Amino acid sequence: MLMSGPPGAVTSARADEGAGVTYPDVLDPSKVGEYPARALAGGGYVWDEVLEYRVWCSPGDGAEDLAAGSDYFWAYASFEEASAASQSVAGASEPLALVLQREYIDELPDGTYRYVQLERVTEWPVTFLSRPRRDARTIPDFIAPDADSAPWGGGVWVTARRPE
Repeated sequence: MLMSGPPGAVTSARADEGAGVTYPDVLDPSKVGEYPARALAGGGYVWDEVLEYRVWCSPGDGAEDLAAGSDYFWAYASFEEASAASQSVAGASEPLALVLQREYIDELPDGTYRYVQLERVTEWPVTFLSRPRRDARTIPDFIAPDADSAPWGGGVWVTARRPE
């Protein structure tokens, strides 16, 4: 269940000052809390935009029961605010980032990679935001013949493209 009215005001602060890490602003703060609760989980290696930061709450872990026993989340426009809420709300998880991937890298079970040129929305642990924000060179550099010497590896490729 989506809880769009997070405890505390939605701000646009950007830094987790305690850890010295800066997290990106969300794409459109006016849309925070409007995205569907269901999203893919993890994957893709690269990201384009952060849509919102989420803190999931579980009554089974001590969160207030606001959704008939089901888990629910609060949505935030900044990591800083989500982090503060996760530390102060009983039964709350660490923040997750809801990210938009306009194109991404899919790792298949056989160890090959697939360049996917389709949009998707997925929830990521915020530590995944240290992975490259996709630009015009990110995926081509990953799939380059000498990519095995790149810091984050390479592999055998297949490609999926948007339907024409």
